[in-house]
Amino acid sequence: MRQVERYVMMELLRVFVALITISTLLLVFVGVFGEARKFDLGIWQILQIMPFVVPSLMPYTIPATLLLTVCVVYGRMAGDNEIIAVRAAGIHIIHLMWPSFFLAGVLSIVALFLTDQIIPWAFTNIERIVTLAMEDIIFDKLRTENQINDRDHGITINVTGVKGRRLIHPTIRYKPKGGESVIMQANEAQIEFDLKNQKFYLSLWGMQGNLAGKNSTFFLEHDRIPQNLPSRTDSAGNRVLRTQDLVRKIDAMHQQKRNARQQQAVESAFALARGDFDGLQSNTFLTHQHLSNAATNEIYGLRTEYYNRFSMSVSCFFFVLLGSPFAILMAKNQFLTCFLFCFLPILTVYYPIAMMTQNMSKTGAIDPMWSAWLANATLLCAGIYYIRRVLVN
Repeated sequence: MRQVERYVMMELLRVFVALITISTLLLVFVGVFGEARKFDLGIWQILQIMPFVVPSLMPYTIPATLLLTVCVVYGRMAGDNEIIAVRAAGIHIIHLMWPSFFLAGVLSIVALFLTDQIIPWAFTNIERIVTLAMEDIIFDKLRTENQINDRDHGITINVTGVKGRRLIHPTIRYKPKGGESVIMQANEAQIEFDLKNQKFYLSLWGMQGNLAGKNSTFFLEHDRIPQNLPSRTDSAGNRVLRTQDLVRKIDAMHQQKRNARQQQAVESAFALARGDFDGLQSNTFLTHQHLSNAATNEIYGLRTEYYNRFSMSVSCFFFVLLGSPFAILMAKNQFLTCFLFCFLPILTVYYPIAMMTQNMSKTGAIDPMWSAWLANATLLCAGIYYIRRVLVN
């Protein structure tokens, strides 16, 4: 490595480390306080989840931060006529840009590792911390606010007081999605937590209840109602799965689809042999069809996540492929101006293409094997264009 190349690499590393630290810290506070507000976490739980929030945010901060880094370094070098001096010394301009390409390649691998291994690990640990804190969070809310509302599961609990682990005169309103609302009152209740199975049980004594809008009333001496604890993993979807888990789940969905179609074929054969054409519309026949369709949709989503995981990780390289020559050409402008001129087309072209292809892939309209790379291909074309302009100038 030549001295000028080492100089460029050190400049890139110095600026990148400073910028990634600042951007990550800013996003960490946003992410941590978002989790704290969602689950009503205390200061101790916030400090516990912070080390896991940091690596889970870095795959999203690395590409933009690296783009800003090359705009700062190459923009300053070009503005100070260092590029002209290097060319006058007979050094090809590519020798100045390849350190940024090398750094982008390394960071692409890092981003893929973070996305594939660290994010699932971080989600699992955040889920564990939140779940362990859920018991204290629920009782603290009942003591201070005398009520708790779980909109996701349609349950609201109001109490007149809390003694230890017992709820005094609780009123429970339960409304499942698409179902009738049920209102229950009890003399006292107790909440038991099963953290291993992600559930809590509400035991009621001296309970009476009725259906909202109806005159039916029921009385029970004792009842035990199970409920699922709020989960972040469900909302995160396939992002919390590692690549090998995605592959295994895709294979399982393919097997489920084949089994459903085979069962459907058998049902069709028996129905046609008996002349029972109404059987082709039976619940059993339609159940197999629904299972097959559900497996197909799940496969679309899993394959989309699989290929987008690779394409989004290597976007670091394509960002730099465009940003490095563009910053050299914009030498007379401030680096922030250069960054905005470079990032604005990425924001208005790259990300819309990426989101559009991702949504279409999830519905099966296009194959994610090639559509996941369309956004990167756009940056590749733009990068080649600007590299050619740098070479001929």
